[in-house]
Amino acid sequence: MAETRITGKAAPVAFRDVSKIYGKDVVAVDKVSFDVEPGRLVTLLGPSGCGKTTMLRMIAGLEMVSSGQILIGDKDVTILPATDRDVSMVFQSYALFPHMTVQENVAYGLGFSGFPKAEARDRALAGLDLVGLKGYGDRLPSELSGGQQQRVAVARALVLEPQVLLFDEPLSNLDAKLRRQVREDIRGIQQDLGLTVVYVTHDQEEALAVSDEIVVMRNAQIAQIGTPRQLYDAPVDAFVADFIGEANLIPCEILSVDSHMAEIAVDGYRYRLPSRGLPVGPSKMAVRPSRIVLGADKGFDATIAKATYVGVRMEYSIKASFGSLFAVQEDVQTPLEEGHPVKVSFKDIGPVLIPPD
Repeated sequence: MAETRITGKAAPVAFRDVSKIYGKDVVAVDKVSFDVEPGRLVTLLGPSGCGKTTMLRMIAGLEMVSSGQILIGDKDVTILPATDRDVSMVFQSYALFPHMTVQENVAYGLGFSGFPKAEARDRALAGLDLVGLKGYGDRLPSELSGGQQQRVAVARALVLEPQVLLFDEPLSNLDAKLRRQVREDIRGIQQDLGLTVVYVTHDQEEALAVSDEIVVMRNAQIAQIGTPRQLYDAPVDAFVADFIGEANLIPCEILSVDSHMAEIAVDGYRYRLPSRGLPVGPSKMAVRPSRIVLGADKGFDATIAKATYVGVRMEYSIKASFGSLFAVQEDVQTPLEEGHPVKVSFKDIGPVLIPPD
């Protein structure tokens, strides 16, 4: 008898000027367009109320669009009900039936899809094996840890072999250690099966860890789309810089621009970096805490306001003439003391110019 295997059948997803309006004037999503390539994991990231979950629910067919078009593969699904979209969704709450065994929970959707009982059982067992829960089929959800329950929810979605797999804040109910493990599991399964995944989270680190591409949302619109490294290293504005990991937003003056490079001044300290199309005049720069150099020969004057030992690194709050900065340093053996004056500069690569407010 042939072994049952779960496979992927990835399809692209496209939003074309999609809007969602509740009532007369509550705009949840405002003329959004983006593409998800087949076999890629794309994360919708943003603060609460930005529209990311509404977008996910519109892909699933749980919310209908007010205007625009949604495509899955080459099929326009804009007005199709959820049952006709060939997508599966993993919910934040797991949504497991407490009176059913783990195997019965995983096989539940297969029964509605018309699979014979024997095939549904075989697929459920294959799905549990895929998520590392072989041998757990006879247990009840209450006998599993939170991480194991989340894996059951993933298996239930996978066994339907959907064209698109949707995750709505899947790790929010797990502790930090479990979040790291389960996100690695989800990413591994997605890559092994070549699945198209749209993933919603408000956790920046989670998005950076699992995504091929991230769509950063702000006030119902897209703020920026890019790979994790693109967003981290080259944010388009202060919102993205501060939302994708911590960033120091430092006022500066662009003194000159030459061949796409700018010379800037920060409290008398001069530094060269890509101009990013910005003209001479007042501007801002975004500098990650790890890309600040403390104790340099040249730089601007500051004072160590607070020094905190967190095991693998030192964290410093720094007071400069223009405001406060946050820096991290790997040297935990010879920490700088609070109240100590220090010269502050920037690493050769990392700081980026962003438009002034």
